[in-house]
Amino acid sequence: MSIIANKISRTLLAVACLAISAVSYAQTNSGTQSSSSVVRRGDTTGGRGGRNKAEQSAPGVTQRMAQFYEQQPASDSELQWMRVIYRQIDLDKDKNAALYYPEDEIDGQLNLFRVIMKLLAQNTVPAYEYLDGREIFNDTYRVQPRDVLDRFHIMYSDAKGSTQRNPKFEIDPSDVPAGEVLSYYIIEKWEFDSRENRMRTRIEAICPVLHRSGDFGGEAVKYPMFWMRMQDLRPYLAQQQIFINDDNNLPTCTLDDFFAMNLYEGDIYKTRNLKNRSMAQLYPDPDDLRRAQDSIQKRLTTFEDNLWVPTREEVIAAREAREALEAGADSTSTADAVASDSKKTSDRNRRVQRSQRKPAKQSKVKEKKPKTTSAGANRSVRRRKK
Repeated sequence: MSIIANKISRTLLAVACLAISAVSYAQTNSGTQSSSSVVRRGDTTGGRGGRNKAEQSAPGVTQRMAQFYEQQPASDSELQWMRVIYRQIDLDKDKNAALYYPEDEIDGQLNLFRVIMKLLAQNTVPAYEYLDGREIFNDTYRVQPRDVLDRFHIMYSDAKGSTQRNPKFEIDPSDVPAGEVLSYYIIEKWEFDSRENRMRTRIEAICPVLHRSGDFGGEAVKYPMFWMRMQDLRPYLAQQQIFINDDNNLPTCTLDDFFAMNLYEGDIYKTRNLKNRSMAQLYPDPDDLRRAQDSIQKRLTTFEDNLWVPTREEVIAAREAREALEAGADSTSTADAVASDSKKTSDRNRRVQRSQRKPAKQSKVKEKKPKTTSAGANRSVRRRKK
């Protein structure tokens, strides 16, 4: 009996060991599957496409950040009105100096052109050809970084990890022509969204402009380099801190905030029109050009106010302001009339006083003449002598 009991206990022990090993194997397999499923869940596109997207994204900017800064343009059905404006941002103006300085990299701070050139050299953000008169942002008109660097004579070398399909370049900081980029072209879209009932200004693209003089000096010639879409640049501009006030030397603003809050100042050099002409072509005279630019800017700023019917309080306030203005004009004219009348009266009084003073002087002279009695004096003297 003891032998049979030992055999049964050994059999039960073996079965228990097999059960334990099976459970542990199942747990390891389930853990592997769960870990692999977590990895796959992070890849939203799945497979090779997700890896390519991860390789294309630059360090510091995730896909979620790019989606957050990406602006989905409103459809034509949601817009009631839109105006496309081309502006030239001159970096010589004090309001735009934050885009130019620091000219060299200082403590990790870069100006706008150095940020753009860094993204272009790493082939992170696509650049598009500058076409005089029209802008098309698709793969057909996308320019290669090597062609841009060769066209504008910028020294470069192939970077580590560069391939023929995805070329990357290294540019020495001293070879970046940051001092020659003295202006930018931007494309503004002024849109009235009927869904949100508000006016908004959206920058579609930006183009750096080189100012280079010839070998014999003279006036600098402008060379527009390429276009970059603002929605592609925003995730990277949001990471670059700048300061815009001389009284506060802390960088309290980013390059993305600078454009989003319209802190720049630029002149209108073109509007989208049927003839596709610039403002200089439509208005050759400089005075006419300035008046046309001011008129367009005024219509843009007052367009939203003209869409709404004024309230009763606004109508009363406008009427009171108009009446006060008219009363002020009437009081001014009345004061001028009173002043002119008082001036005439004073002039008349002066003439009267002058006319009254003349005969008085004559009478005094006539009265003095008889007092001079020289004969009587002689008689008295003669009498004394006798």
